[in-house]
Amino acid sequence: MSQKEHIILAIESSCDDTSAAILKNESILSNLIAGQDIHRLYGGVVPELASRAHLQNILPVVDAAIEKAGVQLSDIDAVAFTKGPGLLGSLVVGTSFAKSLSLALNIPLIDVNHMYGHVLAHFIDDDEEEMKCSDWVLTDGPIKKKKPKFPFICLTVSGGHTQVVLVKSHLDMEIIGATKDDAAGEAFDKAAKMLGFEYPGGPSVDKHAKDGDPLKFKFTRPKVGGYDFSFSGLKTGILYFLQKEVKANPNFIKENLNDLCASIQFTIVDILIRQLKTVTKDLGIKEVAIAGGVSANSGLRKALQETGANKGWNVYIPRFEYCTDNAAMIAITGKFMYEKGLFADQTVTAAARVPFAR
Repeated sequence: MSQKEHIILAIESSCDDTSAAILKNESILSNLIAGQDIHRLYGGVVPELASRAHLQNILPVVDAAIEKAGVQLSDIDAVAFTKGPGLLGSLVVGTSFAKSLSLALNIPLIDVNHMYGHVLAHFIDDDEEEMKCSDWVLTDGPIKKKKPKFPFICLTVSGGHTQVVLVKSHLDMEIIGATKDDAAGEAFDKAAKMLGFEYPGGPSVDKHAKDGDPLKFKFTRPKVGGYDFSFSGLKTGILYFLQKEVKANPNFIKENLNDLCASIQFTIVDILIRQLKTVTKDLGIKEVAIAGGVSANSGLRKALQETGANKGWNVYIPRFEYCTDNAAMIAITGKFMYEKGLFADQTVTAAARVPFAR
């Protein structure tokens, strides 16, 4: 496949955000997201409501992304979309739209693994003015954003996944550790619900943690083998602890909210960082990145930076807009697949679960 300049339209609809992006080479020209506030009423994402909202949002979001990018439909060289994993109904909406557009424009169709997208978001070229100087490196040509060097370790943490990924190249990755039960993001959200926060509660825990004592309360860290994780036991431990304390003092949570948030966040982050330390030591890799929704957590970002400085790691942390689900990460993944000629045909279907390795 030729390395000529190309433009890719990407669509992401794996959960409750409808997103469209336009990528030119490795630069994002637009990346728009339409959220769904209705799920706050139910304390979590309702799949049926999510798919209906995608039907309403997808055309306006795609139109707006194309307009903001300043391109025409005729300029687009390929359509990339999230095949999975995710909510099946939501994925079907994005898949169907992408297939129809690809057929109408007679351009290649690229089916992207959502988790590859999170990892490869680190390879997006950003606007220089929006980046910190420390994120950029001088070259013989233009200033460019620092990008991980292969091989590197990527800790991918979100509401549905917690994985340690060994990234050997753009499209050659291997999961070497994963959660045995609940994801780190789910642990944050369930703990937040116990504390009385609305869904999604993870950001609220992060906000209150900044004013709390992370060592005030101790919570048990589940033990699992290898490089895997477990958060189910931690959630149960937090629940029993709160039930006991609230029984003795009905105002316990309100009186200790900041310290509870700080302690819970410290425990979850510590579990993640400890595993990263083990992996990097065993494999002798000092290139370390994080990705996924939980990578927006300030406690995790700070802990990774401090640990990286102490261990001599080269640390890569995505911009906030590339942490949560977004089409830009699907676009950059689609770019690398486009260059390899890895296209789908019109028989492709959405899948709630997809194999990680192609």
